[in-house]
Amino acid sequence: MLTLNQQDLAALSAKAACAPRLRANQNFHAQLEDPIQRLAIAMEPDTYVRPHRHDHSWEMLIALSGTFEVIVFDEAGVVQGRHRLGEDGARVFEMPANTWHSVVSLLPGSVVFEVKHGPYLPLQDQNLAAWAPAEGSERVPAMLDFLRRAQAGQRFAG
Repeated sequence: MLTLNQQDLAALSAKAACAPRLRANQNFHAQLEDPIQRLAIAMEPDTYVRPHRHDHSWEMLIALSGTFEVIVFDEAGVVQGRHRLGEDGARVFEMPANTWHSVVSLLPGSVVFEVKHGPYLPLQDQNLAAWAPAEGSERVPAMLDFLRRAQAGQRFAG
């Protein structure tokens, strides 16, 4: 049996705060090949989640602590909507397969629980937004700023 308590969430967040990508995860699935992937992901506010989609699965996000914004885009990178997840927002957010999206952590110590179909598949180029900078790019800070404030109808010009 697996559990997550407040101490576990704090430890995972501390690990994320020290990680180069400002993220850390704890898998609940035993193997990457499992048919359902379940994991807690601690995300600090300056982590960058490049807009992407999962062409093989819906994705469910459950806020365990902190606050997030899920930003949904169309194929061309135009913001379709923002969805607050966590304190002062929904606790659960599910999106269908092929939904272009990014997630922004708004508070230190934020942890989200993710559920989607497996097996784990690293994102392929066709599932990474060509209109968004790659991780490590000098354009990432501008994209993060855009993700934090973008409203429906806007597109990253960076």
